[in-house]
Amino acid sequence: MRRFVTTLALGLGLAGAAQAETWDMPTPYGDATFHTVNIREFAADVETATEGALTITVHSAGSLFPHGEIKNAIRSGQVPAGEFFLSTLANEDLAYGIDSQPFVATSYDDAKKLWAAQKPVVTKLLEGQGLMPLFSVAWPAQGLYTNGEIKTVDDLSGLRFRAYNPVLEQFAALAKAAPVQVEAADIPQAFTTGQVQAMITSPSTGANSKAWDFVDTYTPINAWVPKNIVVVNKRAFDRLDPAVQEAVLAAAATAETRGWEMSAKETEEKVAVMKENGMTIAEPSPELVEGLQSIGAEMLEAWEEQASDDAKAILSTYQN
Repeated sequence: MRRFVTTLALGLGLAGAAQAETWDMPTPYGDATFHTVNIREFAADVETATEGALTITVHSAGSLFPHGEIKNAIRSGQVPAGEFFLSTLANEDLAYGIDSQPFVATSYDDAKKLWAAQKPVVTKLLEGQGLMPLFSVAWPAQGLYTNGEIKTVDDLSGLRFRAYNPVLEQFAALAKAAPVQVEAADIPQAFTTGQVQAMITSPSTGANSKAWDFVDTYTPINAWVPKNIVVVNKRAFDRLDPAVQEAVLAAAATAETRGWEMSAKETEEKVAVMKENGMTIAEPSPELVEGLQSIGAEMLEAWEEQASDDAKAILSTYQN
């Protein structure tokens, strides 16, 4: 895994060639989340490959900036790099949120194909804001967390439903649930206080938040496979020595590959953890799947009506 680090370090001799620099990097998720584990490995790879010419200090769990402020903090130069959930930018352009459209991509193979279509468009959009993507990693497919089994979409009606982006807000509204914005770190408290009663999220977030403490059923509906993205302020990147830039890009490519592998392992492991802690793993009924797919089709139709030409091009490339 670290062979590229050794190769770069031997060839660069960077510690003496470039002035040592430290970057602060905010991330929204806790240290137990595999995204954060992967990013810490990325930071370690960069420091090793550059022989300390660039050190990245990771500030996890929204400790430096709240999730919703991370992208703008990078753009304004308050920090050089950071991580955020890609589809939270869907209000800027629907191209950012296509991976969170229900039942467009529901497997890792589909998600990789979608990212291949999405990446050039996302790169261009971020470039216009002085930002550059370094890598993106998928979450496990999203499942449904409730008290009691949900057998039809009608069973969601009236429930206070955790939302983490505009797409999920729309989804909850179409299911006649009441969307409530809640960050991952606040999930246990939100359920305990009755702020929310149900959610769609990954097995990773479910297990890490100890979902068995506040719900009893997980239904793997595989609704979508959303992604986090790590971006860098382009001016900060351009100021780096060219050899350091090369090391950062090599570490980012390795982190993307490693992160997707970690994500795939997460699904099976975290579902097993939830089962071991007493949660019921309920296969979705045909009626529930049909109802959810109907909502997804309605949402995609609305998405296409509002999407930019670039966003539509992503869907066209993915589907063809």
